[in-house]
Amino acid sequence: MGDKSLIDALGRQHRRFAGVPRIVSLVPSLTELVCDLGLVECLVGRTGFCIHPRAALRGVAKVGGTKDAKLDVIRKLAPTHLIADIDENRRDAVEEIMEFVPHVVVVHPRGVDDNLALYALLGGVFDRAAAAARLAADFAAARAELAALAATLPREAVLYPIWRGPWMTVRRDTYIAAMLAAAGWDTLPQQASVRYPEFAWDAPWLAGVARVLLPSEPYAFSDRDLAEVCRLAQRPVIRIDGEMVSWYGSRAIAGLRYLAALRRQLA
Repeated sequence: MGDKSLIDALGRQHRRFAGVPRIVSLVPSLTELVCDLGLVECLVGRTGFCIHPRAALRGVAKVGGTKDAKLDVIRKLAPTHLIADIDENRRDAVEEIMEFVPHVVVVHPRGVDDNLALYALLGGVFDRAAAAARLAADFAAARAELAALAATLPREAVLYPIWRGPWMTVRRDTYIAAMLAAAGWDTLPQQASVRYPEFAWDAPWLAGVARVLLPSEPYAFSDRDLAEVCRLAQRPVIRIDGEMVSWYGSRAIAGLRYLAALRRQLA
């Protein structure tokens, strides 16, 4: 894999790093991917939301949250690389970090198969091409298994709430919606002006929803919330592991298998 392929979501060219990197990750799924690429000893900073793999991260410094990273803490860690996401992290913060971190890699997976490019990008930058290839092979197998299953089942229109106060859901061009579509679940509404639109429970398009998938994150819906959604939706509501749907990177492999198992269970 040549360096010409190492282009991030901002169109910035990167090169294979020849030394031992010092990596700060501002995204939970990227932190997990860094570890699965065999780079846990190179990880010097992560957010408080970066919790997997738990044992490996206990000794890694926290640098704040995804939206409120502490730049003074990051500066003291003297990273060679920082990895961030267009949706997850604030643009102004990332731009300021670029002034003192030599290599800032920004990603923005929106489709399921974008994981393959992500493996190749980080595997190439950090000289972990073999580990990235193993992840790609596992991903391809899980993707094929889910595709074969989805082809045998009718597609369903679903609502995937991600927040309340106000109630919010996902547009179809988000990574979450793409993962669900791979399983044969098409999110509603079909169109929206923003990627994470607000909605009201009396919206006309809700009549087309066959099932509500209530995730465990980003909003931690309680049993009381579940009961309220059942009352408001008046259609089947099931809990779903939000990490398995919204975390890209190496977690996507387990996510595809999780969705296959869930669709089998509900068929």
